[in-house]
Amino acid sequence: MRRRSSDDRPFPCRPGLDRRTHPGGSRVLDLGCGDGDLLQLLQEKGCTGTGVDLNAGNVLACLRRGVDVIELDLDSELGEFSADSYDFVVLSRTLQTVHRPRNVLAEMGRIAVHSVISMPNFAYWRNRLRLLRGRMPMSKDLPFSWYDTPNLHHSSLRDLEPLFSSLDMAIDQRIPLDADGHRHRLGNGAANWAASSSLYLLHARR
Repeated sequence: MRRRSSDDRPFPCRPGLDRRTHPGGSRVLDLGCGDGDLLQLLQEKGCTGTGVDLNAGNVLACLRRGVDVIELDLDSELGEFSADSYDFVVLSRTLQTVHRPRNVLAEMGRIAVHSVISMPNFAYWRNRLRLLRGRMPMSKDLPFSWYDTPNLHHSSLRDLEPLFSSLDMAIDQRIPLDADGHRHRLGNGAANWAASSSLYLLHARR
């Protein structure tokens, strides 16, 4: 599962995922945790965390970092976690790779009140331009050729946000990001065409 802030600089491990979104002492579950970079950073900030990943190489990398990690399938095995067993659940650049995005989001809302989600924006203007030229979109946030991409679903921000609402997940903050992981200066109004990706801070309405 893929990975990749000061308002003006690129966010360190993954865009926007730092102590501002995870207060010290929080219990964090990172779904699709990659090599454990975020969890290691959060541990240094006083958080406790667990990673979930199916890639054996990523699991080994987490263990080498001293990060707790579980090898589980996000589509079918999130029921292993008890309700409200964490304060935050993170899903960074992974929602588009799962088979059942709606089910995964619903499980996140069950496991923790607060969720942090980032996802590439298929409606980014550079992606639109490539489509106009008859080519499949490729960008820093969508770096794969059509024949070897792990991405199963593509969404614009306008398509993604109603899905959150349908699951009673309220958007507390949306942070549009440019292709380099900086907060986009044009702000939320232009996000659907100007942002290469976006970070969402959500809470489950209980």
